[in-house]
Amino acid sequence: MRLSKLATEIAESPTLALNEEARLLRERGEAVIHLGIGEPKNKTPIAAILASAAKLTSGEVKYTPADGVPSLKKAVIRYTEENYNRLVAPENVIITNGAKQSLFNILYSILNPQDEVIVIAPYWVSYPEIIKMCYGKPVIVTPGDGSFVPRFDEIEGAVTVYTRAILVNSPNNPSGAVYPPELIEKIADFCERESIYMVCDDIYHKLVFDHNFAHPAYEFSRKDVEDSHIIVVNGVAKVYGMTGFRVGWVVGPRELVRVMTNVTAQTTSGVSPVSQAAAEGALNGLQSVVEALRLQIENNRAVLLQEMKTFNGARLIKPGGTFYALPDLRAFNGNSIELSRFLLKKALVVTVPGKEFGMEGHIRLSISGTIKDVTEGIARIKWALDPTSPNEIYIGDKKMIRDWL
Repeated sequence: MRLSKLATEIAESPTLALNEEARLLRERGEAVIHLGIGEPKNKTPIAAILASAAKLTSGEVKYTPADGVPSLKKAVIRYTEENYNRLVAPENVIITNGAKQSLFNILYSILNPQDEVIVIAPYWVSYPEIIKMCYGKPVIVTPGDGSFVPRFDEIEGAVTVYTRAILVNSPNNPSGAVYPPELIEKIADFCERESIYMVCDDIYHKLVFDHNFAHPAYEFSRKDVEDSHIIVVNGVAKVYGMTGFRVGWVVGPRELVRVMTNVTAQTTSGVSPVSQAAAEGALNGLQSVVEALRLQIENNRAVLLQEMKTFNGARLIKPGGTFYALPDLRAFNGNSIELSRFLLKKALVVTVPGKEFGMEGHIRLSISGTIKDVTEGIARIKWALDPTSPNEIYIGDKKMIRDWL
């Protein structure tokens, strides 16, 4: 069978195999704990449920404009004004099938073959693959000091005449790092001055802790949205816990939105009107649901940090946002894929290998579930790896004895 060279070079995710193995174990009645999931465990906000139900019961579930229904775009405009202090026009906004389609369509619209996009490690697993699917070249910048926040000169040093964009994700998946405003300011100023796009994946922007704030790039640019090289990606998936609705959006220059609209029209045609109604309901409804979710995750983080204090050999940089942590477990195994497989086999805990995020020797843990998931999951991981931890543990109703350390 002859297949596309481009498509066959897209990397297969080890996470899918781990998730499938975890599913089979659960079907057999095993007490699997999933610390790899990339979504909150909250219920969908009631305003979103009511709005989508009303759309369904109306019976008017038809095609929508490729760039999104006007009422949702209006809600996004207000959200942008309230959270970014920028007043934009409907022509500056496009609604997409999740933030992932936002990123793909942006890169498809701005890249020519072999254009380069700077990606800061650790990075979301899909960034490099999406760039390659758009015939671009990902250029990875890894902080040299072992932290999750690069110095600006490390980013600037990676720029060449082929650099078309710098992709910035803060708060960061998978590390939970929140980039300091000084770094955001330097990147924004550099991109505006050098006519390089700064693509801001702000999907976690309200999930920050310790009275912190994720400063938006727009804060550091005096340019109008039309003339700016800053492009903002956001959506309802993370801060509202509405991952299944698949609604994201982009705020950017009109010409970019026009081209992205053409791309959408020739591919997915647009976003389901039911999902758009749900997103509109969430944006227009009570925003206390966002704070409730943030507080729950911050509480889970406190539990995680407490549990990790007694994990000998593990190194964790305190996450400042999102619902992830990225501990360094190279003291036990430098191969994160092997490590994740080992933890699933021995401790029945699902994790995500750090290699997928450009951070080999680390694993990503999700703290979006229950406190019990966090405490028991970390206890099992310690039992499986740390020789100073108790030799016996109960996993479900089975008493397990460690016999490999």
